[in-house]
Amino acid sequence: MSEFKFDALCIGNAITDVFSHVEDSFLVEQSLVKGSMRLVDTEEALRLYDLMGQTTRISGGSAGNTAAGIASLGGAPAFIGKVADDEIGDVYRHDMNSIGAHFNTEPLHDDLASGRSMILITPDGERTMNTYLGAATKLTALDIDKDVVSNSAITYMEGYLWDKEAAKSAFLEASKIAHASERLVSLSLSDSFCVDRFREEFLDLICNDKVDILFANEHELKALYQTANIETAIALVREDCTLTALTLGSDGAMAISREETVHVPASAIDGGVRDLTGAGDLFASGFLFGLARDFDLSSCAELGCLCAGEVISHVGARPEKPLMQVAEQSGFTL
Repeated sequence: MSEFKFDALCIGNAITDVFSHVEDSFLVEQSLVKGSMRLVDTEEALRLYDLMGQTTRISGGSAGNTAAGIASLGGAPAFIGKVADDEIGDVYRHDMNSIGAHFNTEPLHDDLASGRSMILITPDGERTMNTYLGAATKLTALDIDKDVVSNSAITYMEGYLWDKEAAKSAFLEASKIAHASERLVSLSLSDSFCVDRFREEFLDLICNDKVDILFANEHELKALYQTANIETAIALVREDCTLTALTLGSDGAMAISREETVHVPASAIDGGVRDLTGAGDLFASGFLFGLARDFDLSSCAELGCLCAGEVISHVGARPEKPLMQVAEQSGFTL
């Protein structure tokens, strides 16, 4: 790719993650769908928080986690997302800047608090997310910094943005600026429930060249094409999208273009899976970093799996070990 200031600009909901370990019975008692993400209002957020017991608080959000992973690889990420002018917002901004991510979105000055996601982790490592978006819902096209977009090799946006009309406008504005600057645009489908809500709109984005790179897991891609057969979904997305990065859990990942398909294995995880939170986000970190640095597709997917493997080996959706070190120990030259 041509010269750029940022490897990737990650645009998404600025959310602080609040983690708690629970038994499966807790999900049953609260009528929660295991492995899902649901949006909650202020009342439900406070009610659930009171029931969670001991918690750990970490700055997160899907796109924010991806930016953190790129920074940990030694890359140069940028982030656009909305926080409030409050304590959690101040901490979130500090956390992003301290890891080396460019983040200068103007904070919100009104009654909404900064967003947070209460993440319930069951003994098998699966996570069930209950998200209060708060100030994150106020992201608009006015928050899109044209200079940052045009100076980013790839603009990466999370599907969760599609839940608010103003954020949709921000997404489309960023896509327009990126393509006018001959940069790439990518979209993460985020989760299968998100796909169910916006299937036709997501298909419009990828079929009409508003998105160049699609990130999805197996469940999301099958939901997009309303099929139970992953091979059918792969065949269809190959026709519709220039490049698809598909994660397959313990079966690794695939990179699917119109010219080739590569399949790489999952990375070995010392000590086993602790928490699946952030696996897809960190896979995107490695894949985007590799793509921005002109790695071949197989190397992009391998680096993505390596980053995902590190994050699921511990609790929390951001790296504990420097990913640059992890990658170099695995033979990558970054």
